Amino acid sequence: MSSAAIASTPKPPYYAVIFTSLRTEGDRGYNEMAERMEALAGQQPGFLGVESARGPDGLGLTVSYWESEEAIAAWKAHADHGMAQATGRRVWYEDYQVRVARVERAYGAAGTPSPATSRSAGAGPSSTRANIAESVAASQDVDNEIRYPFAAFR
Repeated sequence: MSSAAIASTPKPPYYAVIFTSLRTEGDRGYNEMAERMEALAGQQPGFLGVESARGPDGLGLTVSYWESEEAIAAWKAHADHGMAQATGRRVWYEDYQVRVARVERAYGAAGTPSPATSRSAGAGPSSTRANIAESVAASQDVDNEIRYPFAAFR
């Protein structure tokens, strides 16, 4: 499995597919398939990166980043990914939710903005500092013992 890392993404806009899941008990081939899907997604045109975390209670969050909605649709339609999705619904996931969002703004920790800039009016330095402070505070609540499997999102 890949090491824990924050995905390096380009300047917005780009897209995020957010897969929230609640796992069933036991592995039953999940980790092997997760590794396979992460490697396969990385070979797809338009794939930008992935971040994933799962808590000890089985609740997981995987965010994959894509250049376009067309790239997302192509990944969703990939035959091997379709097989993983079907197995996920049948074997690995008690519940799941998929959300697709367009990323308009991105920034980093320690008050250092990424190359991305806001596309909305009125998002000046003071609002950016407030958003960074909120992000840093939220990240302090994250459990350091989280596993990072790549979920076969739908």
